[in-house]
Amino acid sequence: MQTHSSENVRQYLTFLLGAEVYGLEVIHIKEVLGVPRITRVPRMPEYMSRVINLRGNVVPVLDVRQKFGLGVTKMTENTSIIVTEVANAFHDDESGTLTIGLFSDGVQEVVDITEGNIEPPPRIGVSIDTSFIDGMGKIGDSFVILLNIDKLLSGQELLAGAEGEEKQNA
Repeated sequence: MQTHSSENVRQYLTFLLGAEVYGLEVIHIKEVLGVPRITRVPRMPEYMSRVINLRGNVVPVLDVRQKFGLGVTKMTENTSIIVTEVANAFHDDESGTLTIGLFSDGVQEVVDITEGNIEPPPRIGVSIDTSFIDGMGKIGDSFVILLNIDKLLSGQELLAGAEGEEKQNA
């Protein structure tokens, strides 16, 4: 690891969706799992229609590839579930966190990225929402798309996931 000056360094877990590398800040990640038995929940958005049993708790799993319009995640030996917490998921509850899993095509490594190596999200146009992208992390000659887990899903999508979770626990 390199030593950095007084510039802030943030750690990101990098993972693949197709050929692109994405990153989530390590402080939001609870654990990384192989793919256990998955249960489909009817009448849920297709990208949120699955749950897993994580030590007796129902955890919704988001197919990020599907959410981003990249097709359905294919289950392979490299497929992983990144278990994370979404903060302020419910505005009526003070704790407001929701544990959610994210499918990835493969988890890579934890990398340190200094704030000076994070570019703002690309400005694509007014009709395209990129608020879920924290920035573009530069590592050598490559970019890592840094996701903001708290903005990846809208409040309505989170409520739909939580309602599915409550129905499973009933």
